[in-house]
Amino acid sequence: LHANMDLYKWAYKLAPAVPGELVLDCFELAWRIREMDMQASPYDLSGWGYEAIEIETAPGRARYAAAQRGFAAEAQVLRRRLLAALDALLAAVPGAGPDVPEEPEG
Repeated sequence: LHANMDLYKWAYKLAPAVPGELVLDCFELAWRIREMDMQASPYDLSGWGYEAIEIETAPGRARYAAAQRGFAAEAQVLRRRLLAALDALLAAVPGAGPDVPEEPEG
């Protein structure tokens, strides 16, 4: 979960070099992951509108695992978009990017 939330951290750090829409999409994913993380915590957050996910029960674990899989799939799409934005940025910098020839050994 935390690696998926880090997409926002990196998108934000790289702004404005990456599209604002991508930063916002990463933020929204991180927000939803954090909400679920809080719901699965041992603290009662029902007073703040967060229904508990009882991970100590089989149904709770199944709900948590299903949410994790969904978040991972969403994060993979965002990760590809972030990498594409970085590739485009590197392509615009003279002498940077994957097409730079390697220095000869020796």
